[in-house]
Amino acid sequence: MAEYIIAILRSQLMVVFSWGFHHPTALPDDSGLAFEVDGFLYKGRVEVIYNDALDLFEVRLADNRVEEMVYCDNLVAVIDGMVERCDQYKERVQAEYSNPA
Repeated sequence: MAEYIIAILRSQLMVVFSWGFHHPTALPDDSGLAFEVDGFLYKGRVEVIYNDALDLFEVRLADNRVEEMVYCDNLVAVIDGMVERCDQYKERVQAEYSNPA
């Protein structure tokens, strides 16, 4: 399952790279994938767990936020909304990382 989740994430590498994705690790019993991110909104551990009965994913952050019932074709977008994207994203990133002259 971890390899399958990695394959889903690879489908949108530029988005995944924007999270500062690192240290991917298979969860016990290959129930999913854990990894670390250094995103704009969230920094820490992310777990993607496969629910075999529903054929859907659950995304858990270490700060106890959980998104349940995530379809595979929406997985990257859901994680992106939890760790990177926000309202006025471009403006907030520009303000955070601009180099005052």
